[in-house]
Amino acid sequence: MFKISDNHIFLKSILSKEIRRSLQSRYDHRLHSVFLVAQGMSCRQTAMLMGDAPRTVAYWLKRFQNDGLEGLKEAGRPGRSKRLNEVQIQEIRTLLQKPLHASGLPFDAWSGKNLTEVIQEQYEVTLSVRQCQRLLKELHKRVETSDKREKPINEQ
Repeated sequence: MFKISDNHIFLKSILSKEIRRSLQSRYDHRLHSVFLVAQGMSCRQTAMLMGDAPRTVAYWLKRFQNDGLEGLKEAGRPGRSKRLNEVQIQEIRTLLQKPLHASGLPFDAWSGKNLTEVIQEQYEVTLSVRQCQRLLKELHKRVETSDKREKPINEQ
């Protein structure tokens, strides 16, 4: 019989992260859990086997009974929604790719502060300087110095 080594706790952690990594894998996990209950296992047994709380499996089962397969799909997540939508993010990405002198903006380098001002003016959305620094980094427009202070990129 195949047996996993003594590092089963570490392996279980890795496998759990992989299951929860994407919408599709989470859906598949819920689907497998409901399937096991449909095959005669109790919610408690299924939860123990799948690594979930029995109440969670019961919740998925109820959603499946009420809404079918649609009930197992990812529901909305709690938390504040993004302040900028995907279209706005794409517009900002496009703006950052242009040379500043072609954009007609009153500064000669991108920084978190400058991006904060542009977003406030164009979209009437207030983001902190730090949040804009993260956005610049995400969009590959930020260079860090050795002392971790923001260093704007000069556009040539």
